[in-house]
Amino acid sequence: MARHRRLPPLVALRAFEAAARHESFRKAADELAVTPTAISHQIRLLEEILGLALFVRRTRQVALTEAGLRLYPTLRDGFDGFARTIAALRPHAGRSAVTLSATTLFTARVLLPALGTFQALHPDCNLRLHASDEVADLGAGVADIAVRYGAGPFAGPVAEALLTDRFGILCSPRLGLSAPADLRHVTLLHTEWKRRAGAPDWRQWAGLAGMDDLHVAEGPRFTEDGHALQAAIAGHGAAIASLVLARAEIEAGLLVNPFGPVIEGATYHVVAMPEALASADVSAVRDWLKAIVAPV
Repeated sequence: MARHRRLPPLVALRAFEAAARHESFRKAADELAVTPTAISHQIRLLEEILGLALFVRRTRQVALTEAGLRLYPTLRDGFDGFARTIAALRPHAGRSAVTLSATTLFTARVLLPALGTFQALHPDCNLRLHASDEVADLGAGVADIAVRYGAGPFAGPVAEALLTDRFGILCSPRLGLSAPADLRHVTLLHTEWKRRAGAPDWRQWAGLAGMDDLHVAEGPRFTEDGHALQAAIAGHGAAIASLVLARAEIEAGLLVNPFGPVIEGATYHVVAMPEALASADVSAVRDWLKAIVAPV
């Protein structure tokens, strides 16, 4: 005789798993397309059924209790298993699809210019570019593979270093800069880095170059690094920027790195869940990424 399972409602378990994974009721609500109040209601229902508190509620933040920490891995692995099996059962069309996530600037400056080479090499694979400055949740199926910037380690995914970022002076060749002293006569363009913690600025560069008398606080400021590069291309001044992300402009002669020093930044990694790399198409995307990011 078949044994009946006594389980809480699936909707409550799903709400708990999403909230635990995001450590946020709001983000769980966004993922499940419901309101944060609905998530809170389902989790309270689950807590009442279990007779245990699963979260410690704090201002704008929630944390798992000991009971929640015990329950979460089981549900996470279970839902991941559901997703993999259901994906494998679905009939596939003639062309497969792989979603690659990267920051908006990396997508625009590195991936888009090289997209044609991927299509030529893999005409039967539709590559979908997910451009976002939020970290894509690979375990939740937001993307199959991603490019991440930082020191790591990255929990869950398999990570492989692609290349290390390098920062230096970039300006239009029309400015005719040939030595650090020339910077005293041009406008310094500043980027308020919001996606690269610890990225270099003019003060750090001037210290390494032995130019402590450079007026590094002066000049226009940009909240988008791409806008600073456009100002540099237009000849409005010199910027400290990523030589990796400005590669196309450097190769086209629109920007030059007239002199050093060059400052090493963090490392770009290609990351994917182990089960995703079992797909030949995901592995093909990883190999393509490694091919297009040869050091500048």
